[in-house]
Amino acid sequence: MEILKRLFAPGGASSAKARRKPERAEDWSTVPALQASELVAFGDEVSRLSVEFDIEALIVSHERWLPWLWQAFEGQIDEQLRPDVIRDDRSSELGAWLHDAGRKALGHLPTYDMLLVRNRYFHLKAAELITLIEQGDAVLAERTFRQCEHASRQMVLLLKELKRGLVRNPAAEGRSGRKSAFPANT
Repeated sequence: MEILKRLFAPGGASSAKARRKPERAEDWSTVPALQASELVAFGDEVSRLSVEFDIEALIVSHERWLPWLWQAFEGQIDEQLRPDVIRDDRSSELGAWLHDAGRKALGHLPTYDMLLVRNRYFHLKAAELITLIEQGDAVLAERTFRQCEHASRQMVLLLKELKRGLVRNPAAEGRSGRKSAFPANT
């Protein structure tokens, strides 16, 4: 009986030493085989996550415009702020994305069209602002800056709405008649 107790003891000294594995520091670069499947995303999920990431980066990128324009209003005009360049709504990271990858991913959503129009308006007003600053018309320049601010806030809200639309449950959207942000794989 004593022999059986030693063999099957939960923390017995003699058997624990024999079964103990060498300790190893946590290695963040490897994943135990049982958890590896948790790191995998498939099809539409990868696309959705990619677009969500793009939208967050584009919001940050777009939000840099207002301080840049305000500095120009205060007399510190950056040579990159040329009305002929700014007028093109594809001249910003957001505009380039909207006309390419954004159109592919989100072009079927009504919010996308509103964002495209707002972005175009923002660029027209930003170009107008720089022109007014160069002409020395501070009163109209300030009014135009406020219009840029308003358009910018609307754009950020629309971007957030697009992102929120990506998170919605595609199955529920299918039942409600709304379009999913990503078509099913066929």
